[in-house]
This record gives sequence, C-alpha cells and structure tokens, in this order.
Amino acid sequence: MVESIDRLQLLLLMDEGAVVIDVLPASEYNSGHIPGALNIPLRSLSRATTQALQRDKPVVVYCHDGL
Repeated sequence: MVESIDRLQLLLLMDEGAVVIDVLPASEYNSGHIPGALNIPLRSLSRATTQALQRDKPVVVYCHDGL
C-alpha cells in the first residue's frame, strides 16, 4: 500500500524498525539524508535492488520533494 506520511509518522515507523529508502541520486544523498536511510536511486529501483529488504518491516521511500 502506498500512502503519504508526515514527519511524526515517519519517526514512529523508524522507532518500529522501518526500512527507509532515499531514492535521490548518490551525489544528493551524500549531501544530506535521513540518518539510517539506504540509498537506492530511483533510476536503479527495481525488484532486484529491493530483494534484500526485510519483508516483515514497513518500507518508507522518500526524495527531497517529500520532505
């Protein structure tokens, strides 16, 4: 299920162990990102690049437009 969340919801999900994925290009990710976020650039996001993600945890995907 895809839905938008606010900052407080993100923090609660992170406290519960959510996987946070930043889809910005690596150069922008390196300039600043949410601590603990994984970088999987949007152009690289695929079934193969997400295979290792834990399936029992929520997954939060974000970019700078969503902050």
